[in-house]
Amino acid sequence: MQTSVELSPVPVTTAPAFRLTQLLLGLACYGTSMAMMTRSGLGLNPWDVLHEGVAGRTSLTFGMVTALTGVVVLVLWIPLRQRIGIGTVANVAVIAVVVDLARLVLPDAHHLAWQSALLLGGIVLNGLATAVYVGARLGPGPRDGLMTGLAASTGRSVRLVRTAIEVTVLAIGWLLGGTVGVGTVLYALAIGPLTQLFLPHVAWAPKRRHG
Repeated sequence: MQTSVELSPVPVTTAPAFRLTQLLLGLACYGTSMAMMTRSGLGLNPWDVLHEGVAGRTSLTFGMVTALTGVVVLVLWIPLRQRIGIGTVANVAVIAVVVDLARLVLPDAHHLAWQSALLLGGIVLNGLATAVYVGARLGPGPRDGLMTGLAASTGRSVRLVRTAIEVTVLAIGWLLGGTVGVGTVLYALAIGPLTQLFLPHVAWAPKRRHG
């Protein structure tokens, strides 16, 4: 049986300590999961293919590119009239810092067993992290907001808009030299079901709060 999960934004003044902690924890885990996948060398999600491609052709770090891309995407929100939340801003800043720190700690993997462990662990952690920060209900990330905003303004389905966006950024990233591989396909297949699996357990709701 599938349980409906309420994810509409809730004002930050409601249970702020709990929800802000959840948000930051989720974003930190998300940045760590990105670093794990980049170090696996087996393929990245579409946006990270773009980030890696740009980073490889500039003097910017992976995290810097992630942040700058987030800012550019937020500019695209303006004509779409999307509302920026504290979670949106935190998404840009926290993930960029954490992914660079985690990449400093994690070396590149050169053995298939270690590469596979980083890839699979990164994908699972990414699914959990997505559920945790989205479940804090403090505003969507820049890329999520772009997707929902375009869907609303064009009348197209979220699935179609997301596919079009991710195919576009994947193609650009690949042309720039980003890593496309089995991890790219595995991420695409697994991230939706994983996030859906974790969401009912971590999404904030008034009944979850005690004291």
